Amino acid sequence: MARVLIVGAGLTGSLCAALLRRELPLHVVLWDKARGAGGRMATSRSPENPRCTADLGAQYITLRTAHAQKHESFYKELLTHGVLKPLTAPVKGMVIEEGSRNFVTPQGISSIVKHYLTESGAEVFYEHHVTHIYLRGGKWEVCKKTGSPEQFDIVVLTIPVPQILQLQGDIVNIIKESQKQQLESVSYSSRYALGLFYEAGTWIDVPWAAQYITNNPCIRFISIDNKKRNIESSEFGPSVVVHTSVPFGIAHLEWDMEKVQQIILDQLENIMPGLPKPASIKCQKWRYSQVTKAIPHCPGQMTLHIKPSLVCGGDGFTHSNFDGCIDSAISVVEALKTNL
Repeated sequence: MARVLIVGAGLTGSLCAALLRRELPLHVVLWDKARGAGGRMATSRSPENPRCTADLGAQYITLRTAHAQKHESFYKELLTHGVLKPLTAPVKGMVIEEGSRNFVTPQGISSIVKHYLTESGAEVFYEHHVTHIYLRGGKWEVCKKTGSPEQFDIVVLTIPVPQILQLQGDIVNIIKESQKQQLESVSYSSRYALGLFYEAGTWIDVPWAAQYITNNPCIRFISIDNKKRNIESSEFGPSVVVHTSVPFGIAHLEWDMEKVQQIILDQLENIMPGLPKPASIKCQKWRYSQVTKAIPHCPGQMTLHIKPSLVCGGDGFTHSNFDGCIDSAISVVEALKTNL
């Protein structure tokens, strides 16, 4: 059975793995440089109580009318398994498009990725940071920061486009000049996220579950994360998520994280004076937050080499949302089926 390596255990990578299991007889392996699944659909846990969680990346899923029919089966599957539930909590300042529907994840946003990884039956390895890709005798030899290189028949790259361009080895010369120019044209926004975790019994008294902030130089979005997901419990405390604006994120991208964290906390105090002191805080830098400019014409994937197959996918090839990742995963699988 041919061995496939998918690099990146985010939404596109995990969905590719699940679709490949359904459609092709392949042995699927996933590598991710992080310590857990999710990518930008990351759910963090309080060090004091792992049941107290916070979504530091994507906040909720929006199904727009343009994708409702095409992707209905994906939403239905996640709703049936209880991975998704309709968003019913009040979100202040949310712009609702006519006919669109919003969903939250009771177990945290990373539960979508974990669902697809379980469905895929793939072997998943974390803290596997890919550095070089070589072509060796009709197979791909993939090197990581630590440990021995491994060989695969097919490689799928679902990491952010700038990270694809940073890879070394034969891949540098395999990428055609025209493809390189297209890849270099992709751009991303940057932002910081803060997760504040509280002890059980803490009460955060606000009339909303989340709100968009328009008049602050630093903060763009605040969520009482458990309230957003309609989860109240006496066994674990609430959590608060803060997202900065993109201009703030870009301006402070290379700053010391502790300094950035303090600026965000000071601004949060201005917006929510008297907010209780958290038991712990997690600061997350999203260097590649959302795609602001995708590959021209949004093809969903880019085939760098046909035999053996080397294919790229992810929201950089479509658009930055759940439906964009579905489109990309479908395109990657179709490309592999054609190449095989």
